[in-house]
Amino acid sequence: MFITEDFLLDTGWSKKLYHEVAAELPIIDYHAHLPPADIAARKKFRNIAELWLGSGNYGDHYKWRLMRAAGVPERLITGDGSDRDRFLAFCRILPLCAGNPVLQWSHFELKRLFGIDAVINADTAPHLWDEVNERLADMDTWSFLDQARVEVSCTTDDPADDLAPHAAVARSALATRLLPAYRPDKAMRIEAEGFPAYLEHLGRAAGMPIASFADLVRALEARVDYFHERGGRASDHAIDVPLPVGIPDDNSVEALFARRLSGDTLSVQDRGAYTAALLLNLGRAYARKGWVMCLHIGALRSVNSRALATIGPDSGYDTISEATIAAPLARLLDALDVDGELPKTMLFSMSPVMFPVLSAMTGCFQDGVTAGKLQFGPAWWFNDHKDGNLEQMRTLANHGVLGTFVGMVTDSRSFASFPRHDYFRRLLCRLLGRWVEDGEYPPDLDALATLVRGVSYQNAKDYFAF
Repeated sequence: MFITEDFLLDTGWSKKLYHEVAAELPIIDYHAHLPPADIAARKKFRNIAELWLGSGNYGDHYKWRLMRAAGVPERLITGDGSDRDRFLAFCRILPLCAGNPVLQWSHFELKRLFGIDAVINADTAPHLWDEVNERLADMDTWSFLDQARVEVSCTTDDPADDLAPHAAVARSALATRLLPAYRPDKAMRIEAEGFPAYLEHLGRAAGMPIASFADLVRALEARVDYFHERGGRASDHAIDVPLPVGIPDDNSVEALFARRLSGDTLSVQDRGAYTAALLLNLGRAYARKGWVMCLHIGALRSVNSRALATIGPDSGYDTISEATIAAPLARLLDALDVDGELPKTMLFSMSPVMFPVLSAMTGCFQDGVTAGKLQFGPAWWFNDHKDGNLEQMRTLANHGVLGTFVGMVTDSRSFASFPRHDYFRRLLCRLLGRWVEDGEYPPDLDALATLVRGVSYQNAKDYFAF
């Protein structure tokens, strides 16, 4: 056997904490990219290749990148190769990926989702294709949510979305609460060719024309209200442009906005100034609602122009940015805090080099009222592996209060990804168990159980007011 019951648990205390406390806790997945329409429709997957390797709304970029790096042709990744051939190609290269979390996750998903305890390789692939597909035939999107005991799943939604699938799920018998999360990327990307058309679309949703920056802010605030009434409690922002140390005043950002609507091309500095001004205004709106503002920092997107032209965005060609963020981020947080308008905020870092920078910064804006009001977010994207998760928790523990941490998220488009919560919980218990065994934390089961239960589940429930 490969994935044993004590997988990743290397001490007696880690095993005790996991099996007695963490294992059966519900899941709160506060940031993911699952299509809400497919949950409402109880979509079924035609086979394991669609579930694991994707098509349409789906796609596991982690697996795609590994297949490309191992020499698999694109037609067997995102191209027109048959589903069976794509699955066989993935299984063939997986044994080469020693040390990569996808190897462990894939085996973990095979065992947790389908009850199959087998090693994935070229020899076992044909039988796995038949066996998994037979079991998958009786499953739909609800099956994955029910099986994983997902209490809350947050999707990623544009402010102009009508959220009809969420309403349909709320009326259904599904035990999972499907809640929207507010992601105004299209409003933030002022340089995009379709920005003026998006303003018209957003204006129709908000019931008002958008001809100025002030209009845009009012429209976005109206949609915050709309999301809040439908259970939304979190926003999500990708900060992909350098922010200025100083935030522009109202007149300056209005002039910048007018230039863009007149057809001018904005500089990177202009875009950063606009982004900072928009985040400042939205942060105030989130604070009024008691929302959480999630800031994802350090992604350099679509760096391969040939792949972008042939395959499109979000297809595995993003990487880690080395852009400096500390001073402008501190300025933004301070501008909100000085007037008592700083919302609960999570700082996610794509770059592990930024772990101590962002972790230390959260300590500058805690308010002594909300436990962990500023959060150093979980190991994200290229950091979501054994070493990255352990390092994120060690960094947080070194600078702050690990027991207030709201835990991990899948950040995934895959319904097969929920076992990653179990993977994270095992690493949490491994870390704490090792500290106890090494005499660095008291052998106090009650205190440890409270900490494990909080980080694994309860803290997120309380923090997001779910």
